[in-house]
Amino acid sequence: MRITFITETFAPEINGVANTLARLCEGLRLLGHRIELVRPRQSQDERPAAEDVVLTRGWPIPGYPGLQWGHSSMHKLLRRWQRQRPDVLYIATEGPLGLSALRAARRLGIAVVSGFHTNFAQYTHQYGLGCIARLLTHYLRWFHNRSRVTLVPSISQKMELERRGFERIELLSRGVDSQLFHPSRRSQALRERWGLQAGDTAVLHVGRLAPEKNLGLLKSTFEALKSRYPRRHLKLIVVGDGPERGMLEGQIPEAIFCGTQRGEELATHYASADVFLFPSMTETFGNVVLEALASGLGVVAYDEAAAGQHIRHGHNGALAMPGDEEAFIDAACWLLDDSETLRRVRLNARQHASRQGWGAIIDLFERQLRNACAVPELQAVPHVQR
Repeated sequence: MRITFITETFAPEINGVANTLARLCEGLRLLGHRIELVRPRQSQDERPAAEDVVLTRGWPIPGYPGLQWGHSSMHKLLRRWQRQRPDVLYIATEGPLGLSALRAARRLGIAVVSGFHTNFAQYTHQYGLGCIARLLTHYLRWFHNRSRVTLVPSISQKMELERRGFERIELLSRGVDSQLFHPSRRSQALRERWGLQAGDTAVLHVGRLAPEKNLGLLKSTFEALKSRYPRRHLKLIVVGDGPERGMLEGQIPEAIFCGTQRGEELATHYASADVFLFPSMTETFGNVVLEALASGLGVVAYDEAAAGQHIRHGHNGALAMPGDEEAFIDAACWLLDDSETLRRVRLNARQHASRQGWGAIIDLFERQLRNACAVPELQAVPHVQR
């Protein structure tokens, strides 16, 4: 098949959407499909684009330095696809670029599969824009209901969207490279740079340091751990960057902020820690949860998205009901109550994650794209509010 991806973000940018799309594209190429990529021009794009990459104009996204929203490019896409028609589009983002691709595809009768990668309606409350949450949800429902199928990464997200009137929702989970993220990458030299010796505990967080990530709970959980275990040497390690970094550095001066890490360096940071705290409640999946499990860490998270799908509380991690901060803190304390408990949980975490490869996910994705090509074009119909 000739498959076109439309996205506002792509590797080497660092976020869950970009990482997932890179995996899906590469997997489809290895299966023999021809991939075209449509995305905004980013600040690092200095060379002319490759033949199978379409760069559009963009403008900066507030709070996300270096990323660009894509301009509406309907006429450009119409001309290109009239000359060389894709079999199917995969639209990963719902901004102006994704909307123009959807409109062009419907005009040309090209099959569209969409992905629900980011729950922007949830973000509005974190940025003081809760007044537009309903309007944004209405737009997202309108957008996705015009594709032949919408792929979501977690069962909890599927149920939430169906409850809100989204139609034709199917599950496409995420995988992890369990050879890259592996306990064998543990580095005593790195732990010594963190000021840790054998028997000390590194508490890790990896992710974008932004308001929607609920990072206040990171601070309060670490303080509770220090209070509960005063004789234990604990160190909080924060990997990632974002607009909240400066505030966090002021609030948790004893924490070590490592900035953005990639590839093997990132894998070494994971494997060199012991416990992973993930307090976010706005994830459609949360790739870092699988990366932490594959690295053999004791993961503490809310019971939703990737954590709800892959963690069995007390077996390979510790869960709390979404929004229950006291239960989240108790779950973290439970992991450190007994060294044998933590050792068992970490072994089970690695064992589970090692079975979550990308191969089966890419095969399912290919099947969804083929199925979309096989059904008649959906007619645009007014959406009836449920």
